Amino acid sequence: MSDTVVVGLDVGGTSTRAAAVSLDGVRLGTGRAGGGNPTSHGAERAAAELLAALRAALTDVDPARVRAGTIGLAGAGRLLADPQGRAAFDRAWSDAGLHCPYAVHGDALVAYASGTAAPDGTVLIAGTGAIAAQVRDLRLDRVADGHGWLLGDAGSGFWLGREAVRRLLSDLDRATAPAGLTGRVLAELTGSAEVAARPRATAETVVQAVTRRPPVELARLAPLVVTAAREGDPAGVALIAEAAALLAESVSRIRPARATDPVVLGGGLLTGDTPLADAVRTELARRWPDAPLRTAGDGAAAAAWLAARDLPEVTDPAALHALLVPAAA
Repeated sequence: MSDTVVVGLDVGGTSTRAAAVSLDGVRLGTGRAGGGNPTSHGAERAAAELLAALRAALTDVDPARVRAGTIGLAGAGRLLADPQGRAAFDRAWSDAGLHCPYAVHGDALVAYASGTAAPDGTVLIAGTGAIAAQVRDLRLDRVADGHGWLLGDAGSGFWLGREAVRRLLSDLDRATAPAGLTGRVLAELTGSAEVAARPRATAETVVQAVTRRPPVELARLAPLVVTAAREGDPAGVALIAEAAALLAESVSRIRPARATDPVVLGGGLLTGDTPLADAVRTELARRWPDAPLRTAGDGAAAAAWLAARDLPEVTDPAALHALLVPAAA
């Protein structure tokens, strides 16, 4: 067994995952804690979750063996530009007993690395939000979308939820009884699929139900769209097709037309068995028929690989990737 250990962390808004691995691919420890995104939770709370995940991963590992680490998180640039935030992460790193350097990368790069060891390629992520990025020499080069719910995230979970509500409101404007997807959305938002004698009153109730909550919560309606599409509901099928086209269009902003390097799909809507994942794969294969399509895997392991590949004793990063990130396919 190699005496050298690297650690990787995949930091998200809902969970923080850590992995400690040796250079011969042995998983020595894992840790999981709450959401650690400093943008949404604040630097101090994020650092506390980071520390909890690190301590769990290092339970049976001497921290002195750790030679390098990588933290992947959304908004990495904001953390690096915030002295107080970076200081909080530095303290968490030190409190875990670590004295080696660590790098901070965007979550899009970690998602890409969890799907392939190729230095160049593209990653497309669709979950609550949506973003596409071009990778060059395992560095984020160009980025498309990821502009947030108000101005972008086309094809995302938020987008699917918002468009489903818009179709419901259109039905109510026409005095058409909601059915299928729109009926489910009405019941989810108001607790009942019944429409008032005056449909405008129901429309106003729907609008109030949406506006009382943070806008991003519209993403929780995305599973209704996915289920409707799976059952062949016309509104659900149409929304999935439109979302897939929008996601592929985001990729086309940054990816050359005849590119043959891999495309990695990440985010809950594209890594699971969903109609949107199928539709996006079909659309990408049509536009880039010679490009391998990969699925994002273990982000914490991929972060550990990014940390390890720059160590002088690592002479074959691709072989190491196969050991550390076996879920990539």
